[in-house]
Amino acid sequence: MKNIALTLFLFPSLLQVVAALAQQKAGPSRQPTNIILIVADDLGYGDLGCYGQKKFTTPNIDKLAATGMQFTQFYSGTTVCAPSRASLMTGLHTGHTAIRGNRGFKPEGQFPLPDSALTIAAVLKKAGYATGAFGKWGMGYPGSSGEPLKQGIQRFYGYNCQSQAHNYFPDHLWDNDRRVEFPGNITSDSLYSPDKIHSEAMKFLQENSRKPFFLFLPYTLPHAKLELPHDDSVYNHYVKAYDDIPTPPGAPSKGVIKGVYPHAAFAAMVSRLDRYVGEVYRYVQQNGLAENTLIIFTSDNGPHREDHGDPEFFNSNGGLRGIKRDMYEGGIRVPFIASWKGKIKAGVKNEQPAAWWDLFPTFQELANIMVWKQIDGISIIPALTGKPQRAHNYFYWEFHEQGGKQAVRWGKWKGVRLNVSKEADGPMELYDLAADPAEKNNIAAAHPEIVKQIAAYMQEAHVPDAQWPLLAGENKANSSVGLER
Repeated sequence: MKNIALTLFLFPSLLQVVAALAQQKAGPSRQPTNIILIVADDLGYGDLGCYGQKKFTTPNIDKLAATGMQFTQFYSGTTVCAPSRASLMTGLHTGHTAIRGNRGFKPEGQFPLPDSALTIAAVLKKAGYATGAFGKWGMGYPGSSGEPLKQGIQRFYGYNCQSQAHNYFPDHLWDNDRRVEFPGNITSDSLYSPDKIHSEAMKFLQENSRKPFFLFLPYTLPHAKLELPHDDSVYNHYVKAYDDIPTPPGAPSKGVIKGVYPHAAFAAMVSRLDRYVGEVYRYVQQNGLAENTLIIFTSDNGPHREDHGDPEFFNSNGGLRGIKRDMYEGGIRVPFIASWKGKIKAGVKNEQPAAWWDLFPTFQELANIMVWKQIDGISIIPALTGKPQRAHNYFYWEFHEQGGKQAVRWGKWKGVRLNVSKEADGPMELYDLAADPAEKNNIAAAHPEIVKQIAAYMQEAHVPDAQWPLLAGENKANSSVGLER
């Protein structure tokens, strides 16, 4: 049973939800805006040319930034996959979400969103949008309440399970609720899953481009493992460009020369992702959709180090501290680019902080739906269109591995607390992000009043949930279930 306070926060009466979905915003009606949301997997803040990457190029994503707005202080839902995506889908930060960690179930899949969850996909579907998701889901195992078709997605193709998404040559993918087998991948590498997923996504775009659509593209690139088809010419280019160090002989992998040169493989995987983005962008431009389609590109958390990933070599966190699984900026600050012809001014950089849970109300507003108040997000339409933007009082994150972690950003201040599963009120680290964006200098001792306020925000934001014990002394009845990378 979930904590009563969490239940009251998350699930107001059915009448309230129905009213919120049905009521149109006051004022003149307009055509609902198409939404394309592209989410990279473990792509760091510094892994794009427009964010400072120097060792490989991303011309299509850079062009998207040049035609729209590039945010410099945008945050993911949290620092790992499943809870970050749940935050995006529900408009709730991880102190309120029903999914707060990477908990897996056998034979495949993750801890599910409950029947009572309200996702932005379900909201848009009810408003008449065609809704599709292509890539990695990770919010409910097949047959559970959290699988895509039960959470507002009309067409799904890809990996239900984020653990299986580590393999780019899988023996199966999911087409809606139907398992599609790839027997050729059992003994060889006949089908590269990102190419197939992208192909199905383009079909959805073509088939639904004459009505309002929400196209969610949670691509798996460039998450580990570092794998590519044998004939990838970009990989061969980077093998020659880098003075690379091969992985140990016999390193288990399929694909391009068994991933022998990991730096080249990583660069080529990001380049492949960049190619997909270019194809989506060109289709929108060439088919009369640009003036009524918002395209967003972002990433689910900081860069990874698994399977010979090397964020230090690429400066993948853009000089920020930390990577995936860290609550420092490098683990949660992500690239965020928004392009919309005629609505978003080209070539703008926006320094106002915002977060993934802000996308829920933003998309509601684009669909002419009254913004549901029982969420943590604030619509960023004003920021996107050059108008004054209401700011959050604070941002909150929690992480349920490595002893438990919490973080709060309050204005320029950033508080980080570690090992909270053993000591709920343990020492706080404090950073001034305006003066110290790399979080090098812990100044907690000099600002006890700021530390006290941030601790109060942490206490306020974390609503206990028996399924996700975090702080010392909370119910640990479910803490034995395995976590995933």
